[in-house]
Amino acid sequence: MKARLAASAVLALGLAIGATGCSMVTYQATTEHYDASDGVSLTIGDLALRNVLVVSEDGEDGNLIMTVVNTGEDDRTLEIEPTGADVVELEVPAGETIVLGTEETEPVLLEGIDAEVGGLTPIYFRYSGIEGLEKQVPVLDDRLYEGLAP
Repeated sequence: MKARLAASAVLALGLAIGATGCSMVTYQATTEHYDASDGVSLTIGDLALRNVLVVSEDGEDGNLIMTVVNTGEDDRTLEIEPTGADVVELEVPAGETIVLGTEETEPVLLEGIDAEVGGLTPIYFRYSGIEGLEKQVPVLDDRLYEGLAP
């Protein structure tokens, strides 16, 4: 009788470990960061840039859409340099969040970007004292972003 009870306990314990232990060796996708929207994200020093994308009808001129969060204690001047276009400077106060390019906010026009709509365009982001970062930013038409193309 004791052997049967011990065998049942060992079997139950083995099933419990087998059913729950697979998460110890299985890849967990929830631990990976990903961009859940159309845009891309990057962090440069104290500045976190989120959901960065360009809306354009012809690929020549585009409206830059993004959110910038300054997590630092100093004001920053973010320089945005699209390939083949003029540098755009953006003042980001310390501890503030700025949303750009939406219907409620001022558009940030990127002129002469010469990008393919539906493709990617390289944009270099930097501010004083920090090494910048170039990111491939999606260029989308205004089907999903109606009224936001320049």
